[in-house]
Order: sequence, then structure tokens, then C-alpha cells
Amino acid sequence: MKKFRFPLRPVAILREHHQARTREAFAATVRAFTEAGVQLDRKRDERREIETLMQNGRRTTFRAADEISLWDAYRRICDGEKQAEQAVQTARTAMEESRQKYLEAHRAVKVVENLEQKARTDHRFGVEREAQLESDELAGLRVGRRLAAATVSTT
Repeated sequence: MKKFRFPLRPVAILREHHQARTREAFAATVRAFTEAGVQLDRKRDERREIETLMQNGRRTTFRAADEISLWDAYRRICDGEKQAEQAVQTARTAMEESRQKYLEAHRAVKVVENLEQKARTDHRFGVEREAQLESDELAGLRVGRRLAAATVSTT
């Protein structure tokens, strides 16, 4: 029986390594996106807290110096929230690009796997065909011997 050898095995190995690298890069971008989302949630919570503080402060006596400092803090927090939103958008874009690269690498690996599976099937059929031909040849030799023995014994 002839041993199966897939000629594109080095290509398959390279593509599998590339897929592993793109999978790791995708995981890193997912982590970055998740972290950016957490940061955005924190900024929104800070904004809500200062809004509540400002509203509660208005119920008591009005102090201009306190209001000015609260408004400055509120503006800084709102600016931080906008930056966090932009970071989330940037991370989402990077994650989608990384996802597409991973899917392309995965498809490339699948193509080689399908080619290898087809080559294995073809190899198996070829080996089975050779075995059948060998079996048929042996059967033909046996029949030929029996016929030759039968003709010798009748003469």
C-alpha cells in the first residue's frame, strides 16, 4: 500500500500559523473593545453622579463658586465621555477589521483542508483500485491454473 503524501502540507502549516496569529489579534481587539466599553460606562456613571450632585446642590442655597467648579468638572467629564465614545468606535472598527482578517485566514485554512480531504479520498480510491486489480489478477491466475490442470488431466 502506497503511503499518502499531501504535497500542499507546508502551505497548510503556514496558513494554520497565520490563522492562529489572526485569531490572537482578533482576541486582543475584542479585549480592547470590551475595555473601551467599560471605560465609557464609567464615564457615563461619573456624569450621572455629577448631574445628581448639581441638581441636589440647587435645592439648597446657591453658591456661585461651587457652581462654577461643578460646571468645570461637568465639562471635563463630558469631554472624557466623548473621548471614551470615540475610543469605543475606534476599537469597534479595529475589531471588525481584525474579525474580517481572521475569517479570511480561516477560509484559507478550510480551502487547504478540503483539498487535502479530496486528495485523501482520491488516494484511498486509487489504493482500493490497485488492491482490486491485484485480487482480480490472482483470481485469474487461479482460474488459469485450474483450466490448465483440467486440460492436462483430460488428455
